[in-house]
Amino acid sequence: MKKLTERVSWVGKVDWELKHFHGDELSTHFGSSYNAYLIRDAKNVLIDTVWTPYDHEFVAHLAEAIDLHDIDYIVMNHNENDHSGALPALMKLIPDTPIYCTKKGEQILRGLYHEDWNFVNVKTGDTLNIGENTLHFIEAPMCHWPDTMVTYADKEQILFSNDVFGQHYATESLYDDTVNLRDLFREAEKYYANILNIYNPNVKRKVDELVAKNLPLKMIAPSHGAIWTDHIKDILDCYQKWDSNYQEDQITIIYDTMWQATRRMAEAIADGIREAHPETRVVIMNATKDDKNDIVLETFRSREILVGCPTVNLGMTYAIAGILEMIHGMKFRGKKAAVFSSFGWGGGAEKRIQQRLEEAGFEIAAEPLKVKWAPDSEAEKQCREWGKTLR
Repeated sequence: MKKLTERVSWVGKVDWELKHFHGDELSTHFGSSYNAYLIRDAKNVLIDTVWTPYDHEFVAHLAEAIDLHDIDYIVMNHNENDHSGALPALMKLIPDTPIYCTKKGEQILRGLYHEDWNFVNVKTGDTLNIGENTLHFIEAPMCHWPDTMVTYADKEQILFSNDVFGQHYATESLYDDTVNLRDLFREAEKYYANILNIYNPNVKRKVDELVAKNLPLKMIAPSHGAIWTDHIKDILDCYQKWDSNYQEDQITIIYDTMWQATRRMAEAIADGIREAHPETRVVIMNATKDDKNDIVLETFRSREILVGCPTVNLGMTYAIAGILEMIHGMKFRGKKAAVFSSFGWGGGAEKRIQQRLEEAGFEIAAEPLKVKWAPDSEAEKQCREWGKTLR
């Protein structure tokens, strides 16, 4: 237990060892945390729990902080396994404790754990008076999952935001002003690009709604990473940029290569872009060597991406196919793309790549560039000239 205020304590788990999340779908270079919170008022409230591997130690540590039978209510803002995983172990000890969640939240908890717990469904506008504080529930469906909501404690002026405003970032010191801010905001942006961007319209509506409420805020307490205190306005401003089809003056070149032909093409294309547009940031990423979620992050930042690989069995390589599937899933809008490829006796990769980019919503900015076998000086010049035409 770590005290945040006289009434509110952090009772979660910092997971320094976590390197991948959502199975192997998301890299977590800085680890993460599962933030749960305990409010001690006239009534005592637990907000969220932790992931299943840490369920018994969570319950044991929680019991050191409070007699479990003194917990009057449990609020579950979102019920994915990393937030609800300790509920079965906890509810075995306090089985009748009311669980406040959305109607969708109840459905998910029943589907995951098959238990008939004491569910209390809440929706936007519902409140729960617990003494000095009144908890205000605000639904945020599809700000990740359909059951998502946030909870505002008015006396404490804390918004318990669950995944919204979160980051996979392990810190024992808890607060934003105690960590490396460059790393923190990069992880917040990576979290948004890889998890929330697909739901941009929902996130935009909800963040705009929260900002319009002008809630007094001393803390935004998400369920992963650092708690926002000194940089509340900054993270709100970031979300209002990110949720509006965000892009910078950046072109990202994503490639795979077998015998270095497409690598040389990528580098020559980059030279052409830099020569014609020195103000544009150019990022080159190898789909087999660079982290896939970092590639998605750079795609999120870009106004245009270029994707290339050699033709293999009339199609594209495994790595490019995989990253295109991830990019397709995030539903980026307002971005351009173009394709380059090397081939031997027959092509095909360029057609498959362009098809997937079109399906993903990208505007095709140029005809595909193809080079047969290894590029010579004339082919490299062609690549540079092609790069110069991209805007």
